[in-house]
Amino acid sequence: MKPYGNQSNFKKKVSYESKEHSKKIFLLNIKLIHQIFDTINISLLVLIFTLFFLSFDSQRKWSNTYKTLSKTKAINNNLIDYISKIEEFYINEIESHNTYRKTKPEDLIYLDKFVEKKESFFQKNLSIFIKGFSDSKYQRGY
Repeated sequence: MKPYGNQSNFKKKVSYESKEHSKKIFLLNIKLIHQIFDTINISLLVLIFTLFFLSFDSQRKWSNTYKTLSKTKAINNNLIDYISKIEEFYINEIESHNTYRKTKPEDLIYLDKFVEKKESFFQKNLSIFIKGFSDSKYQRGY
């Protein structure tokens, strides 16, 4: 084989100590990589739990807001019903002004006043009692 410049193409022999040293460095690198991944995993878990609890809080706030909005909607619907009934009443009143005309004294009919007979309480009850006997409402015996 032809050497290329001053370098030879043969493999160098590595001593046992340098192999051990490279294994330790390799193991340290693997441990470091594992620690980095563990830290990333833990931080992701913490982030997930934090966002989870924040979403629960925001969901609770939204539920309270929705409940309030539902009550407001029900109140507004009731108000709309009341307003429509009032409008209907006023429209009927306005329309009734066209059908009714104002009265004049000539249009009025005067009636004679009847004198009412006043009976005493005793006479009234006595007459009812006598009518009951005559109708056999009150019977004697068995």
